[in-house]
Amino acid sequence: MKTMLDIVSLETIASHQQLFLVERVGRKTLLFIGLAGMCLCSLIIALALLAVELHWMGYVSMVGIFGFVALFEIGPGPIPWFLVAELFNQGARPSALALAGFSNWTFNFIVGMCFPSLEEYMGSSVFFIFTGLLLLFSFFTYHKVPETKGKSFDKISAGFMLKKIPGTQPEQSNEVQALQSDSQVGSIFRMK
Repeated sequence: MKTMLDIVSLETIASHQQLFLVERVGRKTLLFIGLAGMCLCSLIIALALLAVELHWMGYVSMVGIFGFVALFEIGPGPIPWFLVAELFNQGARPSALALAGFSNWTFNFIVGMCFPSLEEYMGSSVFFIFTGLLLLFSFFTYHKVPETKGKSFDKISAGFMLKKIPGTQPEQSNEVQALQSDSQVGSIFRMK
């Protein structure tokens, strides 16, 4: 019971810290730090559980668990909701948020249902799956997720406006062509 209270307290403190950091540091940075840190913590948990015969590894795994929870509350917990709200215009935002919420709960359900079977089959090595996935998500975030801090929807959309294909002239992306009908971005670029 005490450990559960410690985790809930940590979640509360980390969530409050995120409120102060999001406007100072930026959404992409917090998301990347959270995912990369969770990847490291997941690796620590996996390695600690493989060496469970060493009595002090229990403490190492607890550090990994607490770190994982704190980093989730700073990055991947709240930041995707900021991004979804900022990447879509007013007309598409409710549908995007509904799809994001549905996806979030669907994958939470899948992880919750599959984890016991995977853990039974793989033992503590199951955490290496999470480590690998978090590494992929970190890489994707670093290279593909735009920073939205302090930018209007039109500026964010303009960042998607041109795709550069090596050896060719930049061309307009299909996503932006669809957005042009719903935003001022289209009128800004048609005037040129």
